[in-house]
Parts: sequence; structure tokens; C-alpha cells
Amino acid sequence: MKKLLMILLLFLLTGLENYGQSILSGKKPNVLVILTDDQGYYDVAACGAQDLQTPAMDKLFSEGMKFNYFYSNSSVCSPTRASFITGLYPDKAGVPGVIRTSPEDSWGYLDPSAITIADQFKTSGYKTAIIGKWHLGLEKPNIPTLRGFDFFKGFLGDMMDDYWTHRRHGINYMRENEKEIDPKGHATDLFSQWAIDYVNAQKNTDKPFFLYLAYNAPHAPVQPPDEWLDKVKKRRPDLNENRSKLVALIEHLDHGIGLVIDALKENNLYENTIIVFTSDNGGLLRDGANNGPLRDGKQSVYEGGLRVPTTIVWNNHIVAGSSTNYKTMTMDLYPTLLEASSISLNHDVDGISFLQILLGKNMEDKERILYFTRREGGTNYGGLTIQAIQLNNWKLVQNSPFEPQELYNLKEDPFETFNLIESEPGQYNLLNDLIMKQIQAGGRIPWQKKDK
Repeated sequence: MKKLLMILLLFLLTGLENYGQSILSGKKPNVLVILTDDQGYYDVAACGAQDLQTPAMDKLFSEGMKFNYFYSNSSVCSPTRASFITGLYPDKAGVPGVIRTSPEDSWGYLDPSAITIADQFKTSGYKTAIIGKWHLGLEKPNIPTLRGFDFFKGFLGDMMDDYWTHRRHGINYMRENEKEIDPKGHATDLFSQWAIDYVNAQKNTDKPFFLYLAYNAPHAPVQPPDEWLDKVKKRRPDLNENRSKLVALIEHLDHGIGLVIDALKENNLYENTIIVFTSDNGGLLRDGANNGPLRDGKQSVYEGGLRVPTTIVWNNHIVAGSSTNYKTMTMDLYPTLLEASSISLNHDVDGISFLQILLGKNMEDKERILYFTRREGGTNYGGLTIQAIQLNNWKLVQNSPFEPQELYNLKEDPFETFNLIESEPGQYNLLNDLIMKQIQAGGRIPWQKKDK
């Protein structure tokens, strides 16, 4: 019996050694979160697109876990980013809509009291950095270096009016920490190179790092470098101009991501780095995005505006090539990454850790409430909100503040074709009560800057 126990112990120890740096080993993982901008649910070859080539993204999907039902917290940029860095629903983070340069057309103000994911990593001994698009504030206190990031190099604002000149409304929002900079080159190339530089600098440091790499691509304006567009047109002359340009912009983005991953490997950091790849919302249809058969796209709270291509890689922890149907949201990354890094979460968040899913165990999402909101101006919205709520595959949608609600059974009708609001009053009343409670909770948080 004693001999059998010794053999079993030896087997377990050998297994742990082969398992690599386990959670129990005490060595904290590095974390790299790659957030693309407006990338459609099918706009990765590994997710279904047949007209584009994304070898770097595909490799991440093959080496990690694919999420078939990963939802962005909103159908537009700022709210989802706010949810990622706070772990809260967007309106509870103070960002129900897009933050813009003009106060008259800005629909959010990041809650200064919210504890960010960068705060959490920093106080736990991590080096923290954001490279790329911020889009959560243009002035103090809501700039990256005052919200937990040791280092920022990128774009403070929302979209760029031009990928080469990096301006918005004629204003230069490019910064290195708080210093204005004016670099030359395509924004995607700049962000990729800055991320590579950051990774290279971590080679001989003892501290783990948390790097948030937020690209502007493939957000409009769709401006791929000429040589990338030429390659697409030669390979796929059948594509229209819109689609050709978007495919080229995504392929160019993929190339940059591949270089960043190469830098991790060259510096012997890949094995102990959690890599998240996701998008901030669905693709914009008028730019030629591919959301597959999902209904609609960016700006709407139908599935095409919310479900995004997502994979997470963690060598020797996540089974390569695995997938899950567990429903997750952007805000869930906050508690998940902290738990994976053995960092205690001592305050309430709306996100739920799905670490057990990553480790191949089961979690139940049947009773999980998924809530989505967006506030916007103009004549289509009038400063009001659109919203949706999902529970156990039932989804209540109000995609315009001026149109009636709609009810769908996503299990039987995943493409939101048959409105059941008249025939299912019980489900409608249940979800309507839940959505009102969410709206009330969000209303407790100011989403405009208070006057001094």
C-alpha cells in the first residue's frame, strides 16, 4: 500500500512539473489583453470568414479556448472599455455611451471612484501599461496614468479621422504618458511596435506585467496600407471595394498582432502569459464587416452588435483548441484575470470569474442575467437609451428608444427573427422587470462631469 502511494505521489509531482507554471507554483502570470475595435464576429478566419487570412489570430484560437458566446458589454466603444477596466456594467461605471470631444455630444464620464483592473494589478506588484486607444476620458482624472497604468503610449480620444495623421477634429490626442507626441506611420504599426518595445523591456525584470493593447483597427475610416490592399485585390478580385479595404485592414492588424506574440516568445515570456483576444463590439455593416448570420451589427443590441470573436490562451493551463458555449461578457475578464493571477477581489463587481471554464471545469450560466445598454444623441436616440436583457436564452430587446420592445427565444431562434412578445407575456413581464431594475441601478451613477 505504501509503495502504491509513493508511485501515485511521484505521478502527481511529475504531472505538475509537466503542467508548467501552475496556479499553485507561486509565480504570477503576465497578462496581455488585445482588444480590437469593431471586429465582426466572423471576421477571423478561425471564426468562419473565408475571404481573409488571419494566421496570427487563428494561431491564438488554435492554442487557446474559443468562446462561442462572448458578449461585449455594449454595441459601441467607450461603454465596453469602461466595463473591461471596472468589471461593472457600463452605466454603473458612468459610461452608458460614447465619450467624445464635444461635451454636447458626449454620453459618459468614467466614475472617478471606480477601482480599475490596472489599480488591482498595480497594487499587487504588477507593472501596468496601456498601448493604443484609451477612449475613456480626455482630461484628469480620467487619463490612463491616473487610473492605475504606470505607462501609456497611444491615443486618448475615440476614432482617428486618419490612420496616418492621428488627429480627431484636428486635435492631436497622441500621448506618451501625459506628454503630447506626434509619431509618423500607420496607427496599427505604431501600436504594434510600441507593444513590442514594451515586451522587450520586460525580459530581465522580476515583476510580472499587465499589458492592455487596444488597437483602433479595424474601426473606420477603413485605411489599410496600400501594399496590404494590393495583396487582397490580387488574391480576391471578386470582393467589392468596401470589403477589400476592410479585409486588408484586418490582415494588416493580424500581422502586427503576430509580431507582438513573436516578441513574447523571443523573450521567453509566452509560456507564462495569459493572452486575451477580443473585440469591443460587433462589426459595422456599412464598412463591410462580417457578423455571419447574426442580426445587425455595431450600434445595435441585436446579437450582431454584441457577440464578438474571442479566445484566451494560457499555455499549460487552457487546453489548446478547446471551446466553450458558456456565456461571458467583457466585464467578466476583470475578476477572471485577477483570480488567475491570485489577486484577491475585495470589492463588488458585476462581472463573474469564469476561471473554472478556462481550466476545463463546468460552470452553469442558465440563471445568468446579461444586460446591455447604450445611450446616444442625435435624432435617432435623442439622448435616450437602447437596451437588451438576456436570461436563460430569452432576450428582451429595445433597439430604438422610439420603437416597441421585442422578445426572442435565442435557443430556437438565434438570429432574432420571430418576435414573441405577444405570445409569451410571462417571459416578457419577467424580463421587463429585470431590465427596469438594471436601469434603476445604473441611474445611481452620474454619467456627466459634475460642475465645480
